[in-house]
Amino acid sequence: MSGIAVYAASQPTFQDDMVERHAPLVKRIACHLINKLPASVQLEDLIQAGMIGLLEASRNYDENQGASFETYAGIRIRGSMLDEIRKNDWAPRSVHRKARMVAEAVREIEHTEGRDARDTEIADSLGMSLEEYYKILQDNSYHKVLSFEDMGIGEESMLENMSDGGPGILDGLQNEDVQRVVSEAIASLPERERLVMALYYDEELNLREIGAVMGVSESRVSQIHSQAVIRLQARMSARMEEK
Repeated sequence: MSGIAVYAASQPTFQDDMVERHAPLVKRIACHLINKLPASVQLEDLIQAGMIGLLEASRNYDENQGASFETYAGIRIRGSMLDEIRKNDWAPRSVHRKARMVAEAVREIEHTEGRDARDTEIADSLGMSLEEYYKILQDNSYHKVLSFEDMGIGEESMLENMSDGGPGILDGLQNEDVQRVVSEAIASLPERERLVMALYYDEELNLREIGAVMGVSESRVSQIHSQAVIRLQARMSARMEEK
């Protein structure tokens, strides 16, 4: 048998071995991600999507690129899960529309006042009660699939996701500027929003745990997180227009 034939015959075995050995990685990533999603998302669906990502990783992995297979596979697995979630977006269009309205209100207030927009000011600008405004934040919080590493660039990035399908907020930046811009934007958030972001993304606490740390309810943490993301969207959008 020729060398090429031997190599070809060995590929299924290699791929099967890599998939079998790293199957637990799929479940681990799915269990980590499910904690940030609403109850309507099923763990089994994430695992199924993750297995597809693992299979693709086993076919496309190139050890000459420098990354270990586990690192490469983890990225592909997680990306496949997020693609599945986005494909089956459970958010009504009204949720996205209202989030954009809030972002625009925040942007206008902060531009006019030169400081952080307050909850009452945002609600007044939108012509609604504070309770109605908090309901928008609550609804919006269930439709954000984010993690700390999403704050980079490309289709997986947090700021790309915040654009709701429009031009990417980071389109005007060079890649090397992205992390600095995102870091500056987060550092400029009000203290409570910055704390929630740090506990959620850096420390990877869930909303209930953050509520215990801050002495507020889980639903209030959810609202603060949603407001932080919308405020970031408003500020990044304004920054791009200044360029």
